[in-house]
Amino acid sequence: MSFIRTILGDIRTEEIGITFSHEHVMIDESYVTHWYPEFLLNDVDKISQELSEIKQLGCSLMVDAMPANAGRNAVKMARISRQTGVHLIGCTGMHQEMYYPANHWRYQYSEDQLTHLFMADIQSGIDKFDYNGPVVERSLFKAGLLKVATGDEPFNRHQQKIIRAVVNAHRETGAPILTHTNNGNQAMEQALLFDKLGADLNHVVLSHTDRNRDLGYHLELMQTGVSVEYDSAFRWKKGEENWTYGLLEKLLLAYPDQITVGMDAARNAYWSSYGGTPGLSYLLTTFVDELNVRGLKSFFNKLFIDNPRRIFSFSTD
Repeated sequence: MSFIRTILGDIRTEEIGITFSHEHVMIDESYVTHWYPEFLLNDVDKISQELSEIKQLGCSLMVDAMPANAGRNAVKMARISRQTGVHLIGCTGMHQEMYYPANHWRYQYSEDQLTHLFMADIQSGIDKFDYNGPVVERSLFKAGLLKVATGDEPFNRHQQKIIRAVVNAHRETGAPILTHTNNGNQAMEQALLFDKLGADLNHVVLSHTDRNRDLGYHLELMQTGVSVEYDSAFRWKKGEENWTYGLLEKLLLAYPDQITVGMDAARNAYWSSYGGTPGLSYLLTTFVDELNVRGLKSFFNKLFIDNPRRIFSFSTD
């Protein structure tokens, strides 16, 4: 049976409706917020207020993309999910190196050690302290997703180690994989390496790829069979071409099963409950309205329901 592992437990894939495929629901005080205070998102009441409004618009599931030791708080995540009725997927894996200190344990652990750490988050429960100290106390709340992040340059040896550990954990547990790309850079290289390492590309999604403006690159990427996540529609500046909508117009007809959407609203200035704009409601209001104007209404279920159901379910092969 196909299932999705949420922070509150496993649910049948067909129970999931509208999905935001790349969000940052919770970023607690951490290395990340020390260096980037605008990323602090840890007020349970404010987060619950925003998610309750999204729930009223039809949102069923949000994918939280903050991995190990980068501000996770599984206990708060569970409270938010219970308060709002929005299913949340918790995450393990590693973010970009820029979000960790130079002497972080990620550089010391072997591939096997990282693999087992990621697997423990998925199978046993996320550490209540998010690996911030020598004591590990696993919560009841399990990760349902693996994350890896790369930058603009070719993968270095450390990034290759992280990717191998993520794929190892994916193959052992069946958990899906979500990645970070910088403006879509190295997306092709990610897809090819995942395929070489034996990942099931039906359960792999590469994020932020709509920030790359080379249509030929996108066509080549889609032909690998990997899925992509677009989240930049609200980021394009007034007066410039909205490349996100343009890509959807050009690619949805040929590749309707490989595209998902989200907001990636990691800054509190994007949340209306924190006094910011456009608010997470943007994705189910302004964004959907623009899809309809551009004649893409018929793809709504693919973008928001069908594709996320497949990608974020556990592979049971």
